[in-house]
Amino acid sequence: MRLLLTTSICILLPVTLWAQNTGTVKGRVSTTDDKAIAFVNVSIPALKKGVITSEDGTYLIQGVPAGEYVLRISHIGIKTQEQQIEVIADTSLPVNVVMSRKASQLEEVVVNAQKGVNQKIVAVGKLAVPVMDLPQGIAIVDEQVIKDQQAMRLSDVIKNINGVYLATERGSTQENFSARGYAFSSTNMFKNGARVNSGAMPEVSGLERVEVLKGSAAILYGNVSPGGILNMVTKQPKFYKGGEISMRVGSYGLYKPAFDVYGPLNAKLAYRLNGTYEKANSYRDVVHSDRYYINPSLLYKVSDKTEIVLEGDYLYHKFTPDFGIGSIDNNKIPDVSRSAFFGTSWQYAKTQQTTATASIRHHFNDNWSLNGSASYQEYSRDYYSTERIQFKANGDWARPLNKTRSVEDYYAAQVNLSGKFNTGKIAHTLLVGADADRYLNKTYTYVQPTIYDTLNLFDPNKFIQRTGIPAYRDSSLASIPTNRFGAYVQDLISISEKVKVLAGIRWSFQEAQPTTTTYYTKKDSIGRGMPKTDKAFSPRVGLVYKPINTMAVFASYANSFTPNTGTDIYNNALKPSIIDQFELGIKNDFFKGALSANVTAYRIVNNNFTQMALFKADGTENTNTSVKESTDQQTISDGVEVDLSGHPVKGLDIIGGYSYNNMRYTKNENKKGNYVVGQRLVNTPAHTANLTAFYTFSDRGLKGLKVGAGAYYIGKRIGGWNNTIGQSYTYDRQIPVDGFITIDLNAGYTYKHFAVLAKVSNITNTYNYYVHENYSINPIPPTQLSVTVSYRL
Repeated sequence: MRLLLTTSICILLPVTLWAQNTGTVKGRVSTTDDKAIAFVNVSIPALKKGVITSEDGTYLIQGVPAGEYVLRISHIGIKTQEQQIEVIADTSLPVNVVMSRKASQLEEVVVNAQKGVNQKIVAVGKLAVPVMDLPQGIAIVDEQVIKDQQAMRLSDVIKNINGVYLATERGSTQENFSARGYAFSSTNMFKNGARVNSGAMPEVSGLERVEVLKGSAAILYGNVSPGGILNMVTKQPKFYKGGEISMRVGSYGLYKPAFDVYGPLNAKLAYRLNGTYEKANSYRDVVHSDRYYINPSLLYKVSDKTEIVLEGDYLYHKFTPDFGIGSIDNNKIPDVSRSAFFGTSWQYAKTQQTTATASIRHHFNDNWSLNGSASYQEYSRDYYSTERIQFKANGDWARPLNKTRSVEDYYAAQVNLSGKFNTGKIAHTLLVGADADRYLNKTYTYVQPTIYDTLNLFDPNKFIQRTGIPAYRDSSLASIPTNRFGAYVQDLISISEKVKVLAGIRWSFQEAQPTTTTYYTKKDSIGRGMPKTDKAFSPRVGLVYKPINTMAVFASYANSFTPNTGTDIYNNALKPSIIDQFELGIKNDFFKGALSANVTAYRIVNNNFTQMALFKADGTENTNTSVKESTDQQTISDGVEVDLSGHPVKGLDIIGGYSYNNMRYTKNENKKGNYVVGQRLVNTPAHTANLTAFYTFSDRGLKGLKVGAGAYYIGKRIGGWNNTIGQSYTYDRQIPVDGFITIDLNAGYTYKHFAVLAKVSNITNTYNYYVHENYSINPIPPTQLSVTVSYRL
């Protein structure tokens, strides 16, 4: 990695000699009490050039021809300021501005002055360019939305991102998200740019924002599914004092105190510390939850050009595994109460997740910068529970019992060199990077009863139910190491102000080392599996055309791969599935950026589909699920996404969208694949939609009052399993599930340092399910109330 970085710098730094006879104006805009002001317009009217300050109040105007100008600083609710400046070629002119108000006077103004999503620069794209210039859809949910909606889980945040949805809740042990027909899983979930295990339910009170890069992200992140990737950005330190303490209470015994404090330690060090404790029962009988979370971070400004951020968090979550109401007679959903619980009173899952990240950001000059990070994650889960609820037609169910424990150590590092330069009249924004990570997954198994007892759905008195916790002993430990490495280069080429081309390629290497299994029940004997290596190039190319400054039309192609586990019938490793993705779209900003409206159409083609082999090499029937075959079968996912966001009128903020997706099995001319052509894949709704609106009153009589509402729709989808050609089952394996809509109402009032927020979720008490196969069918929550009281420090 060091060789790659050194070579990149040596090759790329000389291109800055192409720079024109221009200079740079940069600085920070703050209040009289030294708090940064975001979203301030800083412009040079004579050149019609301008930018908007970022969250930390900084701004940068590049490519300013040498000469004297007037610098204008304007912001809603504040008197416009102008300063005379002189720009000198090949130099940076620092201009810091202090506005004539305190931060407390600006809070309402800042909320109403937020720039549109298309003008933001997001970390998930790894390039310091506006979303408008990227040939791909990006969605952002910021801290204010998370706070206003009193989000409890990541699924509450995801409801605001069109086309991304909660697909399943297997045993209520984790939230599984999907987009464009593909599951995210752990490969597609990131925190501060580093992968995290999706088995833990993240604590959203510690998040500054959630970013979703829709579609293929293989060139930047390697082996990820093509639906998109999700990045959680935790709260960052600040060089001014502030914070908040709060208490949330709600239905079913919810109790959640939280705190968040930040400020400077000295001129070079700033800190932030936030955390929470959560205790709650559930609308589901017997189910309860306890959570602890702490998130410290430290920012060290080494110099004007270099800063280091150290951040970490720890989450402990003990909760009741809950497989819902299950199914009866293989694929029917029983007609029982939403609260009906069929597990035991003692079953448990204990999840712990610790993450730590060190990041460095260095600016060589105004055009070139280097970002790097190294992170460590430890994840563990201790689980003991009855599970897989599948009633017979007569209502009998022999409750399966399972005890597992898993531990995962994950190390990751990445480095990115980015810069801007010109070749003649053509401008470039270049990204060169590399990343590497190593997983070590340990899975423990135990000797324990496979069946706990038997109960009957229709007659609770038919069997005597067991109450004790069965004994168990260690059986085996499987250690699975996996190494990954990737290197990539990407260039955003500005042929003109209207035409931009994004092109790049990534080389990925993934090595699954042999699994080592220690069998405790066989006098510590050890077994070793087979190694597997996958290599692939992932190209990407996109075209952006901007007929006007507030509109961009784009088209793109990207390629990615997904490793396949198992072996073929001759014991050979399987080649990865190759996935092609095509996108067309348009991005629009209206009312000077107050409203963004984007439309994207896509097609995803998954080639080299693999399935369980029907027959062994000798022609006999195969029953080993690890023995597979490649087929001529494909899955194709077509869709359209419409996204709306902004603040079209003073005080009003909206987020909305609609998506259509058609994911099905295709291309089975030789009848080699056993899935039915044209059949929609399970858990892929054709339609999803969302709309959220918040209005903040500014009139004197109602000042401080905010009201909002949200509506969220998930269309019809199929649970269970897909049917297969010539299947031995005598019943339809699919479970049709109706679509549903939920509506939430929110209201809040702020007075000086105090604030009260109230939320009524699912106000219509809609009843529906999240379905995982046919044994974990979990009813959605009923109408619930929560109230948060906070004090701003």
